Amino acid sequence: MSSVSCGIVGLPNVGKSTLFNALLKKQQAYVANFPFATIEPNIGVVPVPDERLEKLAEVTRSSEGMDSLPPEVPATVEFVDIAGLIAGASKGEGLGNKFLSHIRQTDAICFVLRAFSDPDIIKQGVTDPKTDFEVLKIELDLADEEMVAKHSEKKNAEPEALPLFSKKPFLIVLNVDESELVRSEELEIRYAEELNVNKDQVIIVSAKTESELSELSEEDQTAYLQELGVNVSGLERLIQKAFATLGLITFLTAGEKEVRAWTLPAGADAVRASGVIHTDFMKKFIKADIVDFEEFIANGGWKSCRELGKVRSEGRDYIMKDGDVVEFKIGS
Repeated sequence: MSSVSCGIVGLPNVGKSTLFNALLKKQQAYVANFPFATIEPNIGVVPVPDERLEKLAEVTRSSEGMDSLPPEVPATVEFVDIAGLIAGASKGEGLGNKFLSHIRQTDAICFVLRAFSDPDIIKQGVTDPKTDFEVLKIELDLADEEMVAKHSEKKNAEPEALPLFSKKPFLIVLNVDESELVRSEELEIRYAEELNVNKDQVIIVSAKTESELSELSEEDQTAYLQELGVNVSGLERLIQKAFATLGLITFLTAGEKEVRAWTLPAGADAVRASGVIHTDFMKKFIKADIVDFEEFIANGGWKSCRELGKVRSEGRDYIMKDGDVVEFKIGS
């Protein structure tokens, strides 16, 4: 699992494209540091903020006697911008089926709802967050029903293989006025109750603010956020909540070549984790040397951790934990 994907879904004129373009700016900054295969125009691959990588890089440089820091490679989330949904999409209205097939490919759905008050932006089919959310959900439910009906007409079909929308985890982004950002936590609780979802699935974002932040240096971004009375940008919180909603953890590797965060479903074992790095590792797996991240940093890297007996040798059935620093031993 190199990257997890979220389909961004919303009615027209809710700020979906503004939000996506801000994500693309994050992608451009990220891709500048790493060679990437060509990315489709409607896909934004953005790094998951992870302060642990910087600490890993510093410890690795010191313990390995390197002249410079090893590259940091974060885990990523892929956001897929899907054409604005309208009522009737399940019956082919708008981009209809093409739009729906794009969402079926993603791991999660990110609903963008309009909660800002700009009178200059036309409310095309938009009423209020609760009604808009219901319209979006109904269209996806109708499309599921149609898919199940078509599937049941076929013989010898595998029902488990159906990628139903109703089975996908989802997030809800409320696009608010900039002045509302200082009340983010309060608004997330209010909208979670109103929409009858878990608070952790709701993110308050100002797409306009995110667009402006994407043009600034990191230092200026911090100053701008402080002026607004918030600590973390909406996009960073969106990326972190996407990870949490999908039930994902990250394990870490550290060496001279790079320090890296790898994505894994919570509850996965060491063999599956090795396969994230390379599928061949699963067949040739011998064991996993593991140190807890805090221990790894406190004791100064692999060499010291081995000398101090802090490295655990784990077998195939070991259940990986978030923040495990790992070195896999693989047979020839």
